[in-house]
Amino acid sequence: MIYTLTANPAIDYNISSDGLYANTVNRTHNAVYSPNGKGLNVSFTLHHYQVPTTILGFFAGFTGQFIVSGAEAAGVPVKPVWTQGTTRVNVFLNAGPHTEYNMVNAGAAITPDDERSMLELIDSLDGLDCLVISGSLPPNTSEGFLLNVIRCVQAKGADFVLDISAQQLASLVTERPLLIKPNDDELRDIFGIEVSSNDEASVVQAMAELHARGVQNVLLTLGGDGAYFSNRNEIWFANRTFDVKLLSTVCAGDSSLAAFLSVWYTNQTAIEEALRLSMATGANVVECPGLGDFARVDEYKKGIEVRRVG
Repeated sequence: MIYTLTANPAIDYNISSDGLYANTVNRTHNAVYSPNGKGLNVSFTLHHYQVPTTILGFFAGFTGQFIVSGAEAAGVPVKPVWTQGTTRVNVFLNAGPHTEYNMVNAGAAITPDDERSMLELIDSLDGLDCLVISGSLPPNTSEGFLLNVIRCVQAKGADFVLDISAQQLASLVTERPLLIKPNDDELRDIFGIEVSSNDEASVVQAMAELHARGVQNVLLTLGGDGAYFSNRNEIWFANRTFDVKLLSTVCAGDSSLAAFLSVWYTNQTAIEEALRLSMATGANVVECPGLGDFARVDEYKKGIEVRRVG
C-alpha cells in the first residue's frame, strides 16, 4: 500500500470573482471547501486510479475533523495524530482568466510528543510499501523530524518519495529517495540548479547532478511547459498539445505525481504510459476548483506527446 504523510494539512477554500478591488465589497462565487494538503491530494488521486492508499497526518480542532471525515467519506482511510489548536484554512481566489491569489496559512503547531506519536504510528503500519512525504511542515516541527520519518520507513524496508519545497530536501536526498518531484523553481532555490524548458541540455545536466546526490528517480515538472522523468539510464519528456482554461494550479502537481505513481510504482518500465496519465491528469485538474472529478483525463491523454530525450 502507498501511504501519504501530510504533516500540515488544510481545508482549501477555492472561490472565484470577477476582480479583486481594495476598500470595497468583493462578491465571490463558486465556493468549494476541500479536505486538502499535498499528501491528501496524492491519496485522493491514487484512490481515483484504484491504488490502495491511506492518509497520515497531524490534525487539530473542528477543521481537522472536517478533513478526516471528508477523506473517509470519499473512501480514503485516515490514520490521524490529533494535536492541539485548529488545522489551517487556505484561500485560493481566481480573479480572472490570468489572475490567481493564493493565501496560505502557517498551520497548527505540533510538539515533540506529537512527533513521537507519528513515528510510533508509522512503525506500527501494516503493508507499508511506500510513503509519499508531501508539503510543508507545521510550526515548531523539529529539524530532524523528516529524517526520523525516513529512517523509520527504511527500517521497515519500504520506499519513500519526497515532494517538499523545504531547504532540507538538499540533505535528505542523500537517503536515496525512490523519487523526488521538484519544479524548476525548487531546483534553483534548493539545489542551486538552473534549468530552462528551451534548453534540454540544462535538464540533462540537472538530472545527472540529482542522481549523483543520491536520488534514484526524478519527476521534474515545468508547469505549462511539460515534465521530464529520469531514472539514471534514460530521460523522457512529456507535454500537452492543447490549451486548458486555467482556474487553479493548486492541486495540479500533487495529482500529476499520484497519477504517475499509479502506473509506474508497480511497473517501472511503463514510463511513457505513466507520463501520459500524469500530464493529462494535471491538465484536467488546473481547470477545476480543488482536484475536480478527473472527467476529461481519458480525452486529454490523446493530446499528450511523450518522447525519449536520452
